[in-house]
Amino acid sequence: MYPPIEPHEHGLLDTGDDNLVYWEVCGNPAGKPAVVVHGGPGSGCRPGHRRLFDPSRYRVVLFDQRNCGRSLPHAGDPATDLSTNTTHHLVADMERLREHLGIDRWLLYGGSWGSTLMLAYAETHPERVSEMVVAGVTMTRRSEIDWLYRGVGRFFPEEWERFRRGVPEADRDGDLLAAYARLMADPDPEVRARAAHDWTAWEDAVVSLEPNGTPNAYSGRPPAALLAFVRICAHYFSNAAWLEEGILLREAGRLAGIPGVLVHGRLDLGGPLDTPWQLAQAWPDARLVVVEDSGHTGSDTFRTEILSALDAFAG
Repeated sequence: MYPPIEPHEHGLLDTGDDNLVYWEVCGNPAGKPAVVVHGGPGSGCRPGHRRLFDPSRYRVVLFDQRNCGRSLPHAGDPATDLSTNTTHHLVADMERLREHLGIDRWLLYGGSWGSTLMLAYAETHPERVSEMVVAGVTMTRRSEIDWLYRGVGRFFPEEWERFRRGVPEADRDGDLLAAYARLMADPDPEVRARAAHDWTAWEDAVVSLEPNGTPNAYSGRPPAALLAFVRICAHYFSNAAWLEEGILLREAGRLAGIPGVLVHGRLDLGGPLDTPWQLAQAWPDARLVVVEDSGHTGSDTFRTEILSALDAFAG
């Protein structure tokens, strides 16, 4: 990875509906524009994201999606209204940020949930996207959500049962994610903390078999960030990200002419390989790279493939 760098610009973008979205720019002010679209949803951008880009050749934009990271108001506060936090709002935020920074076209980089948001943005504004590097590909279809929060439980029956018992008994045979969303909006801080613990314990279990993965990848966040992460995840996934089922795959033809690299770990239990494979068949200019020693949280090989793709697109 490239050496650590600090932003030379940063600010809060007023979205016009009582939200302020944190953004920063680092690297070469005259370099190739690129934007980092973080995962979660609700994870926030990290300093390590800056280090994937050659700072002499890229002008790198990072931003925290609504209500997480340094964006305001913060979802860790149960009083924060999430009704204006949807995929469509985030797509509009990205476009507003591009215009604010005076960028004509930019490369999109991101992964996990970020890949869904990138695809939604690129299919809405294909003329504004130069290239895409997509890691840990998801399209947040209902089938994918059901697999991650129910189906993959066949590999972790004890852990999934604990996840299921984290909600009230009346909700255990219904919509678990909606039940968690209600718990994360509870005024009692102990209720919210317990729900966040149970949710991230399940997420950690799903990636626990990855040979080169990150221990406590989900639960090892500071308390406020953890609450925001789980609350926003439950909010999005209980609503299938407000996307018509399968729309991103059906509309992938709109990406024609945009070069893309899809990097995915073969050992990703939570996001199986068929999702990026299907996308690669439908996206004429995409190349799928399967990383044999990686799951969802990556490996050295996984990171090398991302760096290689970004270096190749730097020009």
